[in-house]
Amino acid sequence: MPRTVEVFYSFRSPYCYLVTDRLTSLARDFEVEAKIRPVYPIAVRDPEFFRRVDPLYRPYHLRDSLRLAEYLNIPYRRPVPDPIVQDLETGAIAAEQPYIRHITRMAQAAAEAGTGLSYSAAVMALLWNGATDNWHQGSHLSDACRVAGLEFGALDGRARNEAAGLDAEIERNQEAQRATGHWGVPLMVFDGEPFYGQDRFDMLCWRLAQQGLRITN
Repeated sequence: MPRTVEVFYSFRSPYCYLVTDRLTSLARDFEVEAKIRPVYPIAVRDPEFFRRVDPLYRPYHLRDSLRLAEYLNIPYRRPVPDPIVQDLETGAIAAEQPYIRHITRMAQAAAEAGTGLSYSAAVMALLWNGATDNWHQGSHLSDACRVAGLEFGALDGRARNEAAGLDAEIERNQEAQRATGHWGVPLMVFDGEPFYGQDRFDMLCWRLAQQGLRITN
């Protein structure tokens, strides 16, 4: 039975999007399963974060994520609309967050059904690959799920009807995330050892190989 790499994952993070194909490759290259554990973005977990952070944080983040996408040759554009409702001038986070909460609750439902990585790959591509404006409208989300072989109706229904229970599980994910020793995403954890950031993916693979988990045939 494959061992597990837990992945604490946010749908507002470009770095989660840009590492997702590599997470999918883990099952091909190693005897491990990437288990997505959805968390809310730091802007939702800590609405004052962008008021406190150095003003250089966001410009560098935007520049670096675009550069990384070019380096990896992955289609990339910031989502339209942003999954977080935020005043970018002041950094203020709206109290109501309909977009990020719904897709994250769906992600938790997918994770519980054993399809968390497939859901994440499909929805993150919809948001971030630049091919779709107004991803939250019409059939865009349902079409992305259908193409990935997912039951959109079941995931959407749970997100709408079981919001409190799913949020409780997401909160448990967030507590488990901090218990590993970090709060950021993507955070990959193997045997209790945290690897923070997409730039630690190769180091994670090195650790898996050390444990004899590389598939050689």
